[in-house]
Amino acid sequence: MQTQLLIANKFITGLFCLLMSICSWAQVKPVILVLGDSLSAEYGLPRGTGWVTLLEGELTKEKSPWSVFNASISGETSSGGLTRLPALLSQKKPGIVLIELGANDALRGLPVNQTETNLRQMIQMSKKSGAKVLLCGIQIPSNYGQTYTKQFKQLYPQLANQERVELLPFFLEGVATKPELFQADRLHPNVEAQSIIFKNVWGSMAPYSNLLKKLP
Repeated sequence: MQTQLLIANKFITGLFCLLMSICSWAQVKPVILVLGDSLSAEYGLPRGTGWVTLLEGELTKEKSPWSVFNASISGETSSGGLTRLPALLSQKKPGIVLIELGANDALRGLPVNQTETNLRQMIQMSKKSGAKVLLCGIQIPSNYGQTYTKQFKQLYPQLANQERVELLPFFLEGVATKPELFQADRLHPNVEAQSIIFKNVWGSMAPYSNLLKKLP
């Protein structure tokens, strides 16, 4: 009987250690958090064809241990992203946060300083959690007014410089001026545009290339 109890105890102890190892691995598995709007949420696209999926595919191809969690929501504003970010940081514990927000602020004509405040708080919050940040710059058409358009364009590089984070100067570089790369609404990039957007993002992640090859 004592022998059987001893074997049972060793089995339980071994199982417990195995479960703890699995849990520890799950906790340290690095995550890239994408916090964006419809431009990153595959709006109007077949599932699995957006640039975020292409990013996941590239990481797999590179045998990177990192995974991607896409928290993007169509219609999201910088205010909405700021509200959701604390829970996402707590739950996902990302090592890198990609912030692609602001377009819907502009569509609603929100003050640039309001967008700036929200983005700054998101950047600072992410950095405080220990995550690296990539800020994706958004530009708007000139029909929003020359002053507003200029202020909005300058917002992203100023923030990136002041907060010392990486910047993708223009998220839709190579897409924005080509009508054939947009869906019928003329607002959302189509499937063909996703590979261009992915290359924009991936190129801007070059400073993190060594980090992406290993566990943080």
